[in-house]
Amino acid sequence: MTTPGTLGWIDLTVDDAQGLRDFYASAVGWAVTPVGMDGYEDYAVGPEGEDAVAGVCHRRGSNASMPTGWVPYFSVDDALTRGDAVVAGGGRILQTRDMGSYGTMVVCEDPAGHTFALIGPGSATGAGPSED
Repeated sequence: MTTPGTLGWIDLTVDDAQGLRDFYASAVGWAVTPVGMDGYEDYAVGPEGEDAVAGVCHRRGSNASMPTGWVPYFSVDDALTRGDAVVAGGGRILQTRDMGSYGTMVVCEDPAGHTFALIGPGSATGAGPSED
């Protein structure tokens, strides 16, 4: 996990991940690393020879219910507590997901309708809408 309060990752979730992977690889100059999913591949992308900075993901499998488009992931000190703050501030929780060693992901919508995710410690068990 990166420092709480910082942008930790960003994913692009779309129906044609392979096509957009190629587009961004060319447009931005990113290197592509396939990431094995359950029967298909998503892609980690970033500068050649450096750590990946983003993902280009198919909207299927574990990402089937993710919104289409870019979703920034913000590292937080406690995903569920920060999710409560989202709701208190007029936003919505779209889903929660246990991310194993990464902690809990809470996919949110801000009051203006923009999607983002919080990721950090916290147990997804029994918390809000969830991804099964």
